[in-house]
Amino acid sequence: MPRPAAWLLPATVVLLAAGVAAACADDPDETVGPDEVADEPGDAPGGAPGDAPVETEEPEPAPDDADDLEFEPLPTPQTPEIEEPDAPEGPDPDAVAAHGVSAGHPAAVDVGMEVLDNGGNAVDAAIATAYAVSVVEPFGSGLGGGGVTLVHPHGEPPIALDYRDVVAQNGQVPASNIGIPGFVAGMESLRETHGTADRDELVAPAIALAEDGVDTSRTLADWLRASAHRLPTQSLGHFFPGGAALAQGDALVQEQLAGTLRRISDEGAEAFYAGDLGDELAGAVDGIDVESLAAYEVAETPPASGSFAGYELYSSGPPLAGGALIGLLQMTEALGVDELEPGSADFVHAVAIAWRLAEQRLNWNVGDPAFVDVPLDELTDADANAALAEQIDMGAVLPIDPGQPDGGVDTEGASTTHITVVDADGTMVSMTNTLRNFWGSGRYALGFFLNDQLHNFGQRPGSPNDPPEAGKRTVASSAPVIVADVEQRPVLGAGTPGGRRIPTVLANVLLRWGVHGEDLEDAIAAPRVHMSGGVLQTEQPLAQDVANDLRGRGHGQISQPPSAYHFGSVQALELDHDADELRGARDERRDADWRVEDL
Repeated sequence: MPRPAAWLLPATVVLLAAGVAAACADDPDETVGPDEVADEPGDAPGGAPGDAPVETEEPEPAPDDADDLEFEPLPTPQTPEIEEPDAPEGPDPDAVAAHGVSAGHPAAVDVGMEVLDNGGNAVDAAIATAYAVSVVEPFGSGLGGGGVTLVHPHGEPPIALDYRDVVAQNGQVPASNIGIPGFVAGMESLRETHGTADRDELVAPAIALAEDGVDTSRTLADWLRASAHRLPTQSLGHFFPGGAALAQGDALVQEQLAGTLRRISDEGAEAFYAGDLGDELAGAVDGIDVESLAAYEVAETPPASGSFAGYELYSSGPPLAGGALIGLLQMTEALGVDELEPGSADFVHAVAIAWRLAEQRLNWNVGDPAFVDVPLDELTDADANAALAEQIDMGAVLPIDPGQPDGGVDTEGASTTHITVVDADGTMVSMTNTLRNFWGSGRYALGFFLNDQLHNFGQRPGSPNDPPEAGKRTVASSAPVIVADVEQRPVLGAGTPGGRRIPTVLANVLLRWGVHGEDLEDAIAAPRVHMSGGVLQTEQPLAQDVANDLRGRGHGQISQPPSAYHFGSVQALELDHDADELRGARDERRDADWRVEDL
């Protein structure tokens, strides 16, 4: 008897949205960065290509951050309500006559643009791009992971789909930390509810990339070399021919992945969650079983939303980090960030301490809303965040209370992928997909890597995130963004990889773009800052006078990241309705690209 396809039905119990902080930069479970120095031969890119890899079955658990901050949990609402603006009838005739795609790899951008050129809408293009990204960036997302997507039709309220990995039906977290993957269910749910193209049209380009091969990118080459110590290199000959990692420019052919994609193209998500493909996956991977695959559900939820710089900002709902990002931005506005020069000591201090408060607030008030009530309205309320900002002393770091940990729940590493798409009707899609850490759990089956998303449980005992339960999603940092104007027209879509730094990476860009009026290209290129526990992390060394000023305020530890990939890679598209233009910007930190065509 066939198993029911529960994965296709949105979970109706999920009614709220907020967010929480993500992966700790100092997490020893995070893959060694490409610019770090290895302690042992073969540990990191610094080793010679022929160094023998050291296999590690399980990463060491990450310690909690030592620094703490006083903050009382918010009261839990008894009857949460969400109000949405009425959707206008029909499309807005003022939509910009252009379409475009921004993604982490040029080949994936080409796939999305071809779908748009052939008459597909933004959702169709995002799905095809996501499948292509799973081929060209297998370290960051794919069939073994999950994600979250915002869809914002021109002039209408946006929706959010959460298809992240969940706890199996036995309620247990396996030693591998692998959750039941949601990517395939999410892509099919998006296509059936918001797309227009046939499934085979959207998966075919990814099959071709996997079968015909693609040139290994700089980022992929770096992370193959950096991660050899935690991958089964002997069984990954297409990634490690002759035992050595592929170099930049080498051809990568993934025949097994192509076969799996073809089965999904032919049979749909049913094959993955209630068919032979799922049976094979369950038989090959500890922690995945056929009952849990059949029970998987995609959750359609209202996104987190809040006012910012005269706009309405939408992002991922709980238990993701959208609410944290909104709170951070609203607190900096209350601190007068519009009068603070970007990069100045005042600007850096305001962003750092506002993030400390936003992260602290959400750590102890956010969990999976299917299991706990989340005070979303309070978390994203501009007045409430302005009142919270009154705790911030612009001349000193906030005192630390050891009774309230400040470091946040440990979540995904600097991995993850993002896609932004705009179609000719003005519909915008902002999609973030992830395996959590680079290469996820490092477990490989049927041509793809499995996530380690359930690692996020147990990091803050007593918080709403715990305990793990059947079908539960963990807190995590993903925060796709859509910014809308007062007419409910999307004007900016953005997102980034970067683990725990995702909210602050985006805040750095949004403050420069939305508050200070910088061009999108300049805002994305500008150096970034992040507060991690008691450490102020800066992408580039600060000017001596700025560093001295910040140390005088109590920022005793100021450091630069060990990896060039630490601060993510923002994929964004901007709709300028006044100029009737759609434009993007390339983030040089990775292999990202974008294309726009006027129609």
